[in-house]
Amino acid sequence: MPTIERTLVKSPPELWELVDDPELMRRWSAKLFGAAANTEVDVVEHEPESRLAWESSGPGRVELALAEKGWGTNVEIRIEGSNGDAAEALEDLLEELASPQKRPFTRT
Repeated sequence: MPTIERTLVKSPPELWELVDDPELMRRWSAKLFGAAANTEVDVVEHEPESRLAWESSGPGRVELALAEKGWGTNVEIRIEGSNGDAAEALEDLLEELASPQKRPFTRT
């Protein structure tokens, strides 16, 4: 089961806001399993700011764990059912989470 782990300089709530998104889950499933980007995903574990796991309607399962660590958050991503070399795709996914997120400017 391919796994990657890294500490990112973001808080658990900040990372949770990014990963608890059906669009992200579909996109990641497409990248990891070669599934269609619009494939359905079923969330099978959902512990806010801690654990998230989903299965795509195709061949795979993604498990994501978040744990506060020092000035950041330890992120572990584990997958089952990958078709090929998942190491590079997992690195790309962690880079996506680590990159600064642009938020739209809103007036109040």
